Amino acid sequence: MSLRIIAFSLVALIGLNACQTVEHRNQTIAIPIAGTTEKLAATVVYPPGTGPFPLAILNHGTPASRAKRAELGYWLKPVPIDALVARGFAVLVPIRRGFGATGGEYRAGIGSCSDPEFYLSSLNASEDIAAAISYASQLPSVDASRILLLGHSAGGIASMAAASAAPAGVKAVVNFSGGRGSGRSSSAVGVPCYPERMAEAIGSYAATIKVPVLWYYVENDTFFGPAVVRSWYEAFTRSGGTGTLVIDPAYGNEGHYVLMAQGGDKQWGPALDAFLVQVGFPLN
Repeated sequence: MSLRIIAFSLVALIGLNACQTVEHRNQTIAIPIAGTTEKLAATVVYPPGTGPFPLAILNHGTPASRAKRAELGYWLKPVPIDALVARGFAVLVPIRRGFGATGGEYRAGIGSCSDPEFYLSSLNASEDIAAAISYASQLPSVDASRILLLGHSAGGIASMAAASAAPAGVKAVVNFSGGRGSGRSSSAVGVPCYPERMAEAIGSYAATIKVPVLWYYVENDTFFGPAVVRSWYEAFTRSGGTGTLVIDPAYGNEGHYVLMAQGGDKQWGPALDAFLVQVGFPLN
């Protein structure tokens, strides 16, 4: 498959080798953030043809340490990118402030695990996703009326937070292994800190989310286990959210990373395809 990447970055070559199947061309163009002088590094990958293509905005998670956040680069993950392109999507991968190729101040921290702030932290992260939506809507090869938000881990919650503002053109959201508050020494396996606060934040977002959301998890996610995920999904639907919860069988040694795992698309692909058809995205 011959694909084209346009890299919106200040240093265009960092991290591109992560996506081995892709031919690319790079531009030193960045995504502006309204009201600031800051810009987001990002990459957009086009399928063959001229479009306009439906757009999938793929949002990364949040490594716990500053060093790991800095190492994120452009977060070009071949498995989800290739899977989405094969389904006919252009794929935009924005890097939020405080991470990788974008750098700058990290604004989406939850604070202490003993007193986490989930609601505002993900709203802060969603501002960068909103900037990506606005910018991508102007790309000539993109159909701005058909946008799909996808996010992994903290990016899944941030995608729902972004959808709570009802941005124009967004038709659906996919939350892959989403949550906050994991990876702390005080957390039990599969139980993040203060899951009930995360449920409250999700309920607040759900009250104004007007599009369907696919929640995709697997049984052996040691960050966010099935019991916690079910409680979050109940909060989502109780507050008016509509969608589908899928908890698939265990995948590999750590299910939290199934989205990016080699061959992982064979597991989550059927659930994604069923959802795409349900919400009116024709499969390529």
